[in-house]
Amino acid sequence: MERNSKRLLLASIVLASAIANASAQTKSSVEAFYSGKTVELIVGSRAGGGYSTYALLLARHFGRHMPGNPTIVAKNMDGAGSLIAAGFMFNRAPRDGTAFAALFMGAIMEPLIGDATNARFDPRKFAFVGSANRETSVCVAWHTSPIQSFKDMFETEMIIGTSGVTSSIRQYPAVLNNVLGTKFKMIMGYPGSNDAALAMEKGETQGLCGIQWSSFNTSHQHWLEKKQVRIIAQISSPEGDPELNRRGVTKIWDFVTTEADRQTLNVVFSQLEFGRPYVLPPDVPKERVEAFRAAFDATMKDPAFLEEAKKLQ
Repeated sequence: MERNSKRLLLASIVLASAIANASAQTKSSVEAFYSGKTVELIVGSRAGGGYSTYALLLARHFGRHMPGNPTIVAKNMDGAGSLIAAGFMFNRAPRDGTAFAALFMGAIMEPLIGDATNARFDPRKFAFVGSANRETSVCVAWHTSPIQSFKDMFETEMIIGTSGVTSSIRQYPAVLNNVLGTKFKMIMGYPGSNDAALAMEKGETQGLCGIQWSSFNTSHQHWLEKKQVRIIAQISSPEGDPELNRRGVTKIWDFVTTEADRQTLNVVFSQLEFGRPYVLPPDVPKERVEAFRAAFDATMKDPAFLEEAKKLQ
């Protein structure tokens, strides 16, 4: 018995040592690969918007947490609501872990809930790194609009600006029109949500629907303070956003009358759970994917990153 115990103990030590060595070799190989490298962060939106702001912030801190400390360079690739960037990542980006992307959540969902012919990629084959946050979207009416509440949207038309096919400011009001019967009149062609918001301020449109609350509350807080806009609805989980709940903002779920409609909206708005996704192309070596995920988690907890995020609101 004593001899068998010694053999088992010796075998355990050898196995533990082998695992530790393998782990060290993997870390060493990843570190050696990224040392001195430049990694591109493809941002599937135009400069200046919420997605770009998030991505640039991540790029400034991410490299410190990657083995080998590569230089992260952000590059905007705007067009078709991140579909161009997603297609690039799927079909043309290097598959060695030297490029990753920040994509619209709508682009990830487009093959499922939109026109699959617009999407020349399979999102199931991306390696998902992480998401910067969960999102809540809002619908707002300019103070001169006749729309006083979301209930009015079933009787009165409101003109809104929209962007690319996968953008939430186009996708969400279209879904609400088709499923709930609201009367959003969509004016297409605005490059992004900031442009559509400024069009509302200039009087070109009367409102906006589907803009992320985190972006709106940061970029246009002065409108809220001056009561120039009314938040008429929140598009969120059925529980609602805590801050918007405190403000008494209506949830779109309050207007769902059938189980079929509820299930449809659950599918469409489930994308809010991964509000700002970051992906790697298919076929990136597993150990490099794991390094990206670990670095992403570490960045999200990095005090320097959080302090800069706080300054940027």
